[in-house]
Amino acid sequence: MSTSSRAVRIHAHGGPEQLVIDTVEVGEPGPGQVRIRHHAIGLNYIDVYQRTGLYPATMPLALGMEGAGVIEAVGEGVTHLKAGDRAAYAANPPGSYCDVRVMPAMNVCKLPDAIDFETGAAMMLKGLTAQYLLKRSRPVEGLAPGDFVLFHAAAGGVGLIACQWAKALGLRLIATAGSDDKCKLALEHGASHAINYRSEDFLARVKDITGGQGVKVVYDSVGKDTWDKSLDCLRPFGLMVSFGNASGPAPAFAPGILAAKGSIYVTRQTLFTHISNRERTQQMADELFDVVVSGQVKIRIDQRFALTEVKQAHESLEARATTGCTVLLP
Repeated sequence: MSTSSRAVRIHAHGGPEQLVIDTVEVGEPGPGQVRIRHHAIGLNYIDVYQRTGLYPATMPLALGMEGAGVIEAVGEGVTHLKAGDRAAYAANPPGSYCDVRVMPAMNVCKLPDAIDFETGAAMMLKGLTAQYLLKRSRPVEGLAPGDFVLFHAAAGGVGLIACQWAKALGLRLIATAGSDDKCKLALEHGASHAINYRSEDFLARVKDITGGQGVKVVYDSVGKDTWDKSLDCLRPFGLMVSFGNASGPAPAFAPGILAAKGSIYVTRQTLFTHISNRERTQQMADELFDVVVSGQVKIRIDQRFALTEVKQAHESLEARATTGCTVLLP
């Protein structure tokens, strides 16, 4: 049995104008797969990277990396889910911008009843990213309560989750953002300090805040615009965690500069390495569910668009006109 579904796809890399809504046929799940009907879909910057071709892909490409909804059917070998379960995921391959899809079950997790579908769709990719950043991407000397970390673009979806989670861990998170309003938002969500990088020199402010010592970790999804100064924000043996390129790819550098800047470390992380098996996916998701259900982390959804408004959603995201999380509603 198959069913028709709307699916947002691109047939060539480019701007938001490349986003089209196609009608596709969705069949039964095969071994290790599930069929899920979405109630809400998450929007993320990786969707823009795939659309523009920064992350090249074969055409046509269905977009979207996270969603939440109800399981309609499960394939052979799937034991952690059943038809009728509420579920949410962040997963490859892309394709969540749709009504219903068949997909691998490995990264699909049963959604606790205490978490609604919009929250589930908004939090999986961004929340699991915050989890691996704060809990798994740590400096060689570790992180302890009271330690300073620097988080760029802290008023975005990942950033606002990280601000709250860092506070729960006792870390002093220094946030950067592109406006005074966004800085205020980061502070309201648990950041210890906030820097408007458009009107202030964030390197000078970080040195001032930390008494000249620098931070143990920089978490950077901005890339080109923040890279060089971020390295100078690190204390000796500090860690630069790159996990995105919102302003363009970070520049090439000679490894020798890492020695000159204090024997520092640099890593480029991706969520999909961390959730490459079922057990680790569930462990990370359980930690995320726990902090959300407990109220330590609240998922802020500031933008909602109909699936048919996907072009406007991408335009807003690229213009950095969004705060918190954005969801598409089928």
